[in-house]
Amino acid sequence: MRAKLSYAVTAAVLVFYFLLVGSRGVLLIQSGTLLTVTFGVAVLILPVIGLWFLWKNTQFVRRANALAAELDAEGGLPVDELKRLPSGRIDRDSADEVFARRRAETEAAPDDWRTWFRLAIAYHDARDTPRARKAMQRAIALHDGKTVEV
Repeated sequence: MRAKLSYAVTAAVLVFYFLLVGSRGVLLIQSGTLLTVTFGVAVLILPVIGLWFLWKNTQFVRRANALAAELDAEGGLPVDELKRLPSGRIDRDSADEVFARRRAETEAAPDDWRTWFRLAIAYHDARDTPRARKAMQRAIALHDGKTVEV
């Protein structure tokens, strides 16, 4: 719940910022000189890109959460079996061991979104965020029945 709240607050702050920047871009364009119009257009591009990125990221999070809920209903969510250091951080060897099992599961059933979801969790636990995101995107695509290229 805390993560959802912090995401919502961050998204709201970003939208406010995009609106503020966008209004400044419009004011620059309304000034009418070549320089201010050029800067105004450039300033308007940033909020558009930011809103697009925020929208895509929000869609990704919602889809991943929907898959987690479905997998939880099936009883297929991975159990946290990772060893932790006294500091509370995940033990690297433990994460590598779980990751090797998840990768083997995925290689055995490459068209099952569930194995890709669990692999994404293993990547995340191993602190490999880019690969975790790619694996989750693959899980979402497989769940939605889209063809996935390797």
